Amino acid sequence: MITRRAVTAGLATTLLPLSLQVRAQGSGGSEQILTAKPNRLKIRPDAAAEADIWTFNGSLSPVVRVKHGTELKLRLENETALPLSLHFHGVRGANAMDGAGGLTQEPVATGKSHEYRLTPPDAGTFLIRPCVLGGSAEPMERGLSALLIVEEPEPPQVDQDLALLVDDWRLNEDGSLAPFEKPPEPAPAGRLGSWLSINGKATPQRVAAPPNGRLRLRLANACNARTMRLRFDGMKAYVIAVDGQPTSTFEPLKASLPFAPGTRYDLLVDLVSESGATSAVTALIGDGIPLVEIAAAGEKRQERPAVAPLPPNLKLPDAIKLQNANRKDVVIKGDPKVPNVPWTINGAVGNPSEPPLVKVKRGTPVVLALKNETAFVQPIHLHGHSFRLLHPLDDGWEPYWLDTVQVPENKTIRIAFVADNPGKWLLASTVMERFDAGLWTWIEVT
Repeated sequence: MITRRAVTAGLATTLLPLSLQVRAQGSGGSEQILTAKPNRLKIRPDAAAEADIWTFNGSLSPVVRVKHGTELKLRLENETALPLSLHFHGVRGANAMDGAGGLTQEPVATGKSHEYRLTPPDAGTFLIRPCVLGGSAEPMERGLSALLIVEEPEPPQVDQDLALLVDDWRLNEDGSLAPFEKPPEPAPAGRLGSWLSINGKATPQRVAAPPNGRLRLRLANACNARTMRLRFDGMKAYVIAVDGQPTSTFEPLKASLPFAPGTRYDLLVDLVSESGATSAVTALIGDGIPLVEIAAAGEKRQERPAVAPLPPNLKLPDAIKLQNANRKDVVIKGDPKVPNVPWTINGAVGNPSEPPLVKVKRGTPVVLALKNETAFVQPIHLHGHSFRLLHPLDDGWEPYWLDTVQVPENKTIRIAFVADNPGKWLLASTVMERFDAGLWTWIEVT
């Protein structure tokens, strides 16, 4: 549980400005280096002990920025005790660069390095996270996550563009990191933290912005297992992208959004015009935990441009021919409370040696019926593709693209996509302990 004491300690902490965070700025295809290695930091500011964590280049939550159309050359140097590979969560890139260790590449052993070279086809906000079959949860919980921002040629006019990576940590009472023990059950529910962080620091991040100003918020959930909702207080919020893909601009229903592990949102937020007023992005956990506090300060903005959507991604199809789709049921089962009942998809735990869930030719429309026959919400991520969430009657889809979706307990949802990216692609839980336990399958596009 995230305790009131933890929340109070976080509220008393002022974060470093975003500009002081470690960034790797891509330009002209130059190589960037992410060195993963052990570190010791006080995750909770009032803690007596430091936590044994892992960082990239000595910092938590770095941001890698590249211009759209630029080749990213990123070298992972592994100085940790475990094999690693990096998945570019949401990037529809080449299969060899997907970073699914054990499926698309050999994991990078301790003391070794690996170069990723990719030109992201889409602008947007994406996660960089460990992805090794059977070995992703501990590196994630120790802190190895980052953001990849692929910048549009003409981004919206804003006063600030803020990258905000949300994570949680399971800490002992003294602030040290709780031990990693092999789950006694074959269907682990997932490691929930007792301390929430943003950009690797205590919440809230405090931001000063002009009265009547406009900010761009890029929010990403890097938690191992924690699903939450986000609420936007004292501001006018407009969603402009979901999971990295532009969408028709809309205001969140009841000023809140669901926020599962792996989910990303880009928002434009308009601030109040009164100097000294405060706005907040709040995680709806317990009584609410402010993640970001924005204080209106300085000279008032006299005018703001009209809110407008991002240019549509013309590389995604206008329509999916559902009548021609290859259809497949994806039945999710498992129960952490029952011995010897593992997480399974269609009766089996994930195995790269087994045949794929579906094997289709490039350009084939695919519809997957995700049937969650468990008592847990199941967030699921499809590698290498973006998909539409179909209406319940299979007669249309929601007006946004996703690569990560929550399947409610004991419910069925359907997703549709055009399998236009050749290779072997995971369809996997974003709760990392469930992923490690085998809650995944894969598809093949030839």
